[in-house]
Amino acid sequence: MTAATHPTLFPQVPETADAVLDGLDPEQREVALALNGPVCVLAGAGTGKTRAITHRIAYGVRAGILQPSSVLAVTFTNRAAGEMRGRLRQLGAGGVQARTFHSAALRQLQFFWPKAVGGDLPRLLERKIQLVADAAARCRIRLDRNELRDVTSEIEWAKVTQTVPADYPAAVAKSVREAPRDPAEIGQIYAMYEQLKRDRSVIDFEDVLLLTVGILQDRYDIADQIRRQYQHFVVDEYQDVSPLQQRLLDLWLGDRDNLCVVGDASQTIYSFTGATPDHLLNFRTRHPAATVVKLVRDYRSTPQVVHLANGLLSQARGRAAEHRLELISQRDPGPEPVYTEYADEPAEAEGTARRIRDLIAAGVPAGEIAVLYRINAQSEVYEQALADAGVPYQLRGAERFFERQEVREAGIALRGAARAGGNDSLLDDAEDLPAQVRAVLSTKGWTSTPPAGSGAVRDRWESLAALVRLAEDFARAKPGATLSDLVAELDERAAAQHAPTVQGVTLASLHAAKGLEWDAVFLVGLTEGMMPITYAKTDEQVEEERRLLYVGVTRARVHLTLSWALSRSPGGRANRRPSRFLKGLRPGSGSLGTVGSGGGSGFVERGSGPVRRKPRGPVLCRVCGATLTEAGAMKLMRCEDCPSDMDEGLYERLRDWRSEQARELGQPAYCVFTDKTLMAIAERVPTTGGELSSIAGVGVRKLDRFGAEVLAICAGEEGGTDEDEV
Repeated sequence: MTAATHPTLFPQVPETADAVLDGLDPEQREVALALNGPVCVLAGAGTGKTRAITHRIAYGVRAGILQPSSVLAVTFTNRAAGEMRGRLRQLGAGGVQARTFHSAALRQLQFFWPKAVGGDLPRLLERKIQLVADAAARCRIRLDRNELRDVTSEIEWAKVTQTVPADYPAAVAKSVREAPRDPAEIGQIYAMYEQLKRDRSVIDFEDVLLLTVGILQDRYDIADQIRRQYQHFVVDEYQDVSPLQQRLLDLWLGDRDNLCVVGDASQTIYSFTGATPDHLLNFRTRHPAATVVKLVRDYRSTPQVVHLANGLLSQARGRAAEHRLELISQRDPGPEPVYTEYADEPAEAEGTARRIRDLIAAGVPAGEIAVLYRINAQSEVYEQALADAGVPYQLRGAERFFERQEVREAGIALRGAARAGGNDSLLDDAEDLPAQVRAVLSTKGWTSTPPAGSGAVRDRWESLAALVRLAEDFARAKPGATLSDLVAELDERAAAQHAPTVQGVTLASLHAAKGLEWDAVFLVGLTEGMMPITYAKTDEQVEEERRLLYVGVTRARVHLTLSWALSRSPGGRANRRPSRFLKGLRPGSGSLGTVGSGGGSGFVERGSGPVRRKPRGPVLCRVCGATLTEAGAMKLMRCEDCPSDMDEGLYERLRDWRSEQARELGQPAYCVFTDKTLMAIAERVPTTGGELSSIAGVGVRKLDRFGAEVLAICAGEEGGTDEDEV
């Protein structure tokens, strides 16, 4: 057989309508045969929903029940629409329209605009950010590049939720949405943006839907013409429909009910864009006579992966959870999911890279492996680890870390500060390398406290914070390193990560992974504060984070590894906790009982590093009793502005001793103990090794190395004490 006739490249078109149904499971067959009236297909991850709906359309066309030109199938991405068209052609139903909502609406708008409005359709604005910048300037509101992106996203959200500028502040308050700026300011910019569009005769992406809705509402003759054209509608990923898209769909339908919707409320992860599962969840209420088919046979993942996915959702709460689907794997058993605990983030990245290298050596193609994380700023440490391990990789949905605009700008600023050296006044008060980096990056948007909410400003901050952490780790690894040394290190890392790659391991955020699948998936960074993300405050937001992790789990066909790190950097305090979503799933965290189909709940492997410590409770000020949150205050065990009972003489003796130690070791003084640690020692005056080790900043290694001498100084002695006392 030649390549030109290979069956997988050119599959044979089914000879008859009945042949289209061959190979469908009983539930998929029910979908294919339900050609009249409203139909709701609840399709779990990996259950063959695209197969079911394309065979449904093809069977209707091939059986003569549906005319190809009368069917409109809509989905959310060009990739999904293209896949649907390709499958329909292979099934002998090539004349069916399969488009995104926007593509279908734009075709109708272009065709009917001259008749409905007159003249040519206004120019479509491909990127609205410059117009938003002009609107902000007209309002005398200063926005940086990232704030512009966030305000632009807010305008898009307002438009898809059909919120006019005057109502924006109230809508934000009602939705518990955290606006990136004062909602009144955003409402003002939004109003000016709409005015500028009218003045310049342009429309944006959302206007395509809004104007189509407007024409169909105002011109019954045009609406009737479209309804005569399209008799039958299919909507994929229905859980992601926005209020505006639902309004357009209602106008396309009119008073008819030949509608088939497909979705899974447990995969709703785009609410920040205006998507809502309510339309899917309320479908039976709106259409009491609807046929409802549940697809639960999972053809993608092994029983072990499916068992974990079912267990994850069994703990969910809210409306979407009430409609969850319990999947049943149709595959042969595979390896158990692996839960791996690491001492710190670099160890987690290096351990992940080693496992990936082993999988590739065992025959798993690099292109069939993915590392998935919550935010794009997490990619850098994995880019570095894979580069160091010689494993090719590719980023999906984001630029490489060192190619990001904010990282490039930060590199230029650090390089300039390194050249200026002592002549840069910005560094006057910076005691060490991390402090110098923090000072330089503070001019680029880094702050000690992260910005509220998500969005471009938060993404930029996360990238800069990753550089700050890298500087702190570099300073610990190479005491005495200069800013120039750090810049050279960043250049080396950038060069290594920019090496051209061929087919490689995919690095992607969980959001970017939706709709994809791999043989092996590594879900990394699964700690509280990252999964769920720290700015998920409400129950609804936390549940969406759970669904996001569920999407990540269900991307895996065979191999699944879930990992977390107890501390950020080597030697750091191991105070992180695994994600609450893993409770009852990972061994040793309780039991969920019998859930799902087949397979156990996995096993735990410990990465290199100490065993996880018991989570600490809140740290309270020993003076006023307030809860402490700042690292410096927690080290002192008191609020910064509460009165200190520090022994000044002891503090000075400790400083003198520290200077001596630093000279002998050839290291900066802070490598022995920081000022804050010395202050804490001078305030608490420990008398035993246990009391000394309870002070933040005095770890096991420092206790072994310096404990005897510090206790001797605290006791007023000149020399050391017996080692047994420590």
